[in-house]
Amino acid sequence: MHRQNVQYYNAVAGQMTEQAMALRDNDAAALAAEMFDHFSSAMTMRQILGLFRNMCDTIGIRPGPINDFYPKLKAKLKNWKAQALWKKFDARLSHRVYNKGSACNGTRVLVIGAGPCGLRMAIEAQLLGAKVVVLEKRDRISRNNVLHLWPFLIHDLRSLGAKKFYGKFCAGSIDHISIRQLQCILLKVALLLGIEIHEGVSFERLIEPSEDGSCGWRAEISP
Repeated sequence: MHRQNVQYYNAVAGQMTEQAMALRDNDAAALAAEMFDHFSSAMTMRQILGLFRNMCDTIGIRPGPINDFYPKLKAKLKNWKAQALWKKFDARLSHRVYNKGSACNGTRVLVIGAGPCGLRMAIEAQLLGAKVVVLEKRDRISRNNVLHLWPFLIHDLRSLGAKKFYGKFCAGSIDHISIRQLQCILLKVALLLGIEIHEGVSFERLIEPSEDGSCGWRAEISP
């Protein structure tokens, strides 16, 4: 009889623990969804990076190769705005060239500079399955020059969800955008795909592989 009581109370305790964990996970997901909404509309590098890092801490994930990071993010963020963006990303990932995000498995890529070209290249390498790190010496996005976008660029950016972050993106006959706005869009896409970005970090020089082959190419950075 005593053993049956112990088993019963253990079972009840186990159920309560599971319920508490489920409640905690639901609370974390709700908080992350709220952060995602603010992240989507953020307009500065500090806000974008801060909200994204807090969101990742809340749901317990870390940047990494796309097949390690992106499925976990999708599983945690299920609000309508995120779901609309995931459809865009999934459609892009379905292209044969990416081989389901594994074409460049095991490849490590370092991108110097988080300008539009650097970020777009980082996104492409991430979609191919590489482990991508971006270094940017500045800690803010401040360029307001206006760029003309060719039709193929507009199509490319729309397929990456640009309009989900900036509703006025190339609306009607508009075919231009400020560098600052473009960087914000690409920075958000890069982060949501799992790219690791370090601001306030300068690239100094390349360090050649060791003679014994124990280390490959490395970068010296500061600070």
